[in-house]
Amino acid sequence: MSERRAAEVTIDAVLGGRLRLAQPRRGHRVGHDAILLAASCPARTGERVIDLGAGVGAAGLALAARVDGVEVTLVEIDADLAALAAANAERNALAERVRVAVLDAAGPARAFAAAGLGPESVTRVLMNPPFNDPRRQRASPDDRRRLAHSGTGGTLAAWVKTAARCLLPRGTLVLIWRADGLADVLEALSPAFGAVTVLPVHGRANEAAIRVLVRATKGSRAPLALLPGLMLSDEAGHPTPEAEAVLRGAAILPLTEI
Repeated sequence: MSERRAAEVTIDAVLGGRLRLAQPRRGHRVGHDAILLAASCPARTGERVIDLGAGVGAAGLALAARVDGVEVTLVEIDADLAALAAANAERNALAERVRVAVLDAAGPARAFAAAGLGPESVTRVLMNPPFNDPRRQRASPDDRRRLAHSGTGGTLAAWVKTAARCLLPRGTLVLIWRADGLADVLEALSPAFGAVTVLPVHGRANEAAIRVLVRATKGSRAPLALLPGLMLSDEAGHPTPEAEAVLRGAAILPLTEI
């Protein structure tokens, strides 16, 4: 890596130091969302998983670090971020089980099939789609951050369609989204998924949820379930033991129980 390129990248520890991730110094940075997403995926040893919109690989790598024997494909449209994701798999001794595909998460089936991700080929999909609607939220002036955070009205539905195509029957999708956009998530899931289970995430106790973690099963007709919320901080703003156990201790969330 050139000195200029190295200066544009930082190496940061996540999961209490269990993972070390290279990521751009500017633009979208790894945060709580990716770790919460990984802690919600019910993957088991021997299963194949896709992480759609993987960025530098935080969620998929966190899952691979937690579940021995799981095989993860990190799907990322940005070639530079995909290269960092591949390097991060090497850096964390996970390259034998984690590979990277440079693809648009909303891309055509033939592109996914060419990358070995054909119809009904994986058991789990996890994704953190761009959830800021530029018609409602101010878009970032940074190109990479805007790509990671802002999507059109059809972005979520397109990503869910990709997940449904790639998943085996009864396979599961796990995603994270803005809490105020839960209705959009339920609408996008309704054609192909059931057994939708929602875990609200609150930034602070006694405040409205800021995120929802959602698990859904392809082809299921089971009803919606709403779980007790996860509080990231207490009323004084201190991290809760439950949040610390997940974000630093690699604990799992109830969505993994299927």
